[in-house]
Amino acid sequence: MNSIDLFVKNWGSKNAMVPINSNDIAELEAKFEAVLPDAYKYLLTTYGLVHSPNVLTRICDLGVDVSEVQDFLSLDDVFSLSKLYEMTGMEQGHILFASDCKGNMFCFKLSNCRAEHEDSPVWFFNQGLCTVQKVSDSFSQWLDEFNNL
Repeated sequence: MNSIDLFVKNWGSKNAMVPINSNDIAELEAKFEAVLPDAYKYLLTTYGLVHSPNVLTRICDLGVDVSEVQDFLSLDDVFSLSKLYEMTGMEQGHILFASDCKGNMFCFKLSNCRAEHEDSPVWFFNQGLCTVQKVSDSFSQWLDEFNNL
């Protein structure tokens, strides 16, 4: 979980983050009939919702082609926005968990969350193009992309 700890240290805003109760995460998993990746649950139960506005600044400064993450979604938003985005054009079967500054979303494929996994691939939903593409083989690896900036 070093990549998660390093991400929060490097990019988490100084606002107080409140860890999320594992029972609340279990309720969300029951709604989706899925098991969220352990790495993601570690972030939530250890740190809570991370706000990382400085990632965009760093990406712009370096001129790299990486989609920035700005906010991790509340558990209520994870469920409701996953359903809402499906109704507005995103293909079905994704669990949204974070957004960039433009309303694009990072997500897990529901099919990858049917069994318990330590980590799962991360996908990016481009709202303007209505496309979903894989951006990383795992949640931890995805966070390491930002840690390496």
